[in-house]
Amino acid sequence: MQQRDHILNQLATIVKPQQVRVWEDIESQGQQQILRAMVTDAVPAGIVYPQTQAELAEVITCAHRENWRVLPCGGGSKLHWGGLATDIDLVVSTECLNQLIDHAVGDLTITVEAGRSLTALHQDLAPSQQQLALDPSYPDQATIGGIVATADTGFLRQRYGGVRDRVIGISVVRADGQLTKAGGRVVKNVAGYDLMKLFTGSWGTLGIISQLTLRLYPMAATAKTVWLSGTAAAVQTVVAQLFASSLTPTAFAVLLPTTVAKLADISPSPQANTLTLMARFQSIDVSVTQQAEQLMQWGQTHALTGEILKGDTEAALWHQLSAQRSQSPTANVVTCKLGVLPAQVVPMLEWINREYPTLQGWINRGNGLGWLYGDAQNLSMAMVEQVRSRCQAHDGFFTVLAAPPEWKQTLDLW
Repeated sequence: MQQRDHILNQLATIVKPQQVRVWEDIESQGQQQILRAMVTDAVPAGIVYPQTQAELAEVITCAHRENWRVLPCGGGSKLHWGGLATDIDLVVSTECLNQLIDHAVGDLTITVEAGRSLTALHQDLAPSQQQLALDPSYPDQATIGGIVATADTGFLRQRYGGVRDRVIGISVVRADGQLTKAGGRVVKNVAGYDLMKLFTGSWGTLGIISQLTLRLYPMAATAKTVWLSGTAAAVQTVVAQLFASSLTPTAFAVLLPTTVAKLADISPSPQANTLTLMARFQSIDVSVTQQAEQLMQWGQTHALTGEILKGDTEAALWHQLSAQRSQSPTANVVTCKLGVLPAQVVPMLEWINREYPTLQGWINRGNGLGWLYGDAQNLSMAMVEQVRSRCQAHDGFFTVLAAPPEWKQTLDLW
């Protein structure tokens, strides 16, 4: 209690009283989010919400001087990912660092503070028909800083690259409270070291991201999605045809049947021993139609069943897939990220479907990155280790993001 009072007294000299919330005043959901990131029962003094980069720097300077253990967060949607922190004294939130600094429409760039939500950013860009080409988990809760800190993206990586390819400028408050900047507000910027790539995916371990300049893309005029289900051999053949062609899908993934069975717009549900290829095309209407019909023709030639989706139905399909990945963080949720060589995507999913039919997920065929998820009641740590060994045997990786606390204290998550 004495330590907590000391922390609160120190914060009172830096920020306004309404910018600090003691532990007892945090709503139950917020407390649970924080506790899922910790291994000990001792709770932090509370949360501080700096409203400017200067305040954030001063708070971290104080924490460094007083040797406080700090847990940084944005919207808190991914606090249950990764390892467990110990003996946290204070949670520092960037949620109030949420200003739009600059939107250079002609240059296709935008500068925002790290706490601005992805939802708010989409609203900023809608009038200019531009987009931030990222599709992270928990899109309704995620902040821009949190997305970059966890390098979290999904299907759009096929066409637009990873998170670090979107970041062209960054401001970070280091562990000693110093504000560091790198990059700039223009796409062709070569000044200084490329710290943007260093801090992308650093999970807050190197500093707290406070501001970002991001590269944008125009919104596509039309979108259509082709789904094709059948045997692994037939899917592999069509995938090879697509890669040898001039087709340019925005998203291109192979899904397990347990995942497809939960999609309302795919009927009838695929059989248990099948895989589903899903490709999304976005461009002008003529190009999208030609590419979708070409892929559909190849699928039918190899006895794959499927359909071309468009309009609201097509958009809802990808929303459902995002919702599956963004499961509510409960004690039994297990979420894993994996990567294999692109040529091994179909064989890997065929093996997973045969050995562990309760697992759900998909792998992006273009880059070999994917997600697996399930319920700890139907899984075991031994199963996770076996899938990891299989990935590593094919020059891949396997990371456990969300899992029960006892799993995290036993498994090597990374």
